[in-house]
Amino acid sequence: MEKQNVIAVFDIGKTNKKLLLFDEQMKVVEQREDKFPTTTDEDGFECDDIEIIEQWLMFSIKNLLKEGKYSVKALNFSTYGASLAFLNKEGERLTPIYNYLKEIDTSIQDKLFERYGGESEFCRQTASPALGLMLNSGIQLLWFKQKYPELAKEVEAVLHFPQYLSYLFTNKISSEPTSIGCHTFMWDFDNMQYHRWVKDEGLKLPEPVNNDTVYPAIVKGKEIKTGVGIHDSSASLVPYIDNSKDKFILVSTGTWCISMNPYNDEPLTSEQLMSDCLCFLTPQKQQVKSSRLFMGYFHEKLVEKLNVHFGADADYFKTIPYQPELIQLLKNKYQDAKCFFPLGIKGFDEGINEIDLSGFKDFDEAYTQMVIELTSLCIESIALIIPENDETEVLYVSGGFARNPIYIKLLADHFSSKKVFTSEIDNASALGAALVIADQLDGFDKTKIQLT
Repeated sequence: MEKQNVIAVFDIGKTNKKLLLFDEQMKVVEQREDKFPTTTDEDGFECDDIEIIEQWLMFSIKNLLKEGKYSVKALNFSTYGASLAFLNKEGERLTPIYNYLKEIDTSIQDKLFERYGGESEFCRQTASPALGLMLNSGIQLLWFKQKYPELAKEVEAVLHFPQYLSYLFTNKISSEPTSIGCHTFMWDFDNMQYHRWVKDEGLKLPEPVNNDTVYPAIVKGKEIKTGVGIHDSSASLVPYIDNSKDKFILVSTGTWCISMNPYNDEPLTSEQLMSDCLCFLTPQKQQVKSSRLFMGYFHEKLVEKLNVHFGADADYFKTIPYQPELIQLLKNKYQDAKCFFPLGIKGFDEGINEIDLSGFKDFDEAYTQMVIELTSLCIESIALIIPENDETEVLYVSGGFARNPIYIKLLADHFSSKKVFTSEIDNASALGAALVIADQLDGFDKTKIQLT
């Protein structure tokens, strides 16, 4: 019996580590998922246990080939991107893979700002909010040089996490647009090249190659075309960029609501940066203006409060429909008031104790008002990435809120000039990683993907 041709993708998140197999129609034919215990770095800060992940990657591919059910034509990686691997001249990793949420002494970034035009201008040029975390991965380089000066002298190459996983199989030192272009402080969006400070510091960073680049990897005597990896945020956009006939905005909902507009080429402003906006790059080095809102977190905490107050079951909120009469009643009663955000977004955790639910007759009424307010905040967030000359025609909503009828109807009512679709694409980041290398293979068809 002839083996089924597949592209294998490792999709590495902070919580779940997955191996997905895509057939020639880009459908998932098998998915394997694991969770691993974390470890700590030398400062005691939690991080992924990279040695376990390395062993799992190799075992998984070798075992897949040994099983003999599939013919693995290619391999790629979709991962969180803001962690770095420091390699010596022997190609050995010198450090843990640090957690991108680890705080870094802000004096390091302050010195960088001082040398290159001030915080506002530097952050605008690099389209990166100053976060005081390793999430600005360029700061990891300076932090490492400062904390471990002798060890830093041994560094021969620096790779973002997706490229490090690719390197394990190909032994190729590489970089690509999506990892270096996302809140790293490394990329100059004005000139579309590494920022001048990278060269001034004498840092050894590879020039980016396109995400459709593949290198040969030999596993159990078989050659597998292997991609250079891709940052998961950019990867999740690829199915839409490849298959949407219309220009679009993608609203990806979950714990964070991330709104992404690949058709806004206006430079990022300081005001947008202050409002939690940033830019990142597509595999084609196209700017994507993005905004984010902690919407899923707000929803989770507020539902818990409602459940306690009204004595509701944990999942009761899922049964509440869109009720136009109730919506109108609440809008007339509260207008633009924020019942559930008395201290605003930034004061949410403190303000949640000050929320007064006595004015709501039941759970349905309180929950509907809460979703009205969340949707209003989301609309404000989306508006930040819509340019004056907006050419987008479609709003795709993916993730958990795509199943919330109140949210979707309110969003559609506001954006009445656009078509609002809920997207059913699962594993969008992994699919994006498969799509970017599919053209390097015979027989794989990228045109059969259903977006809605």
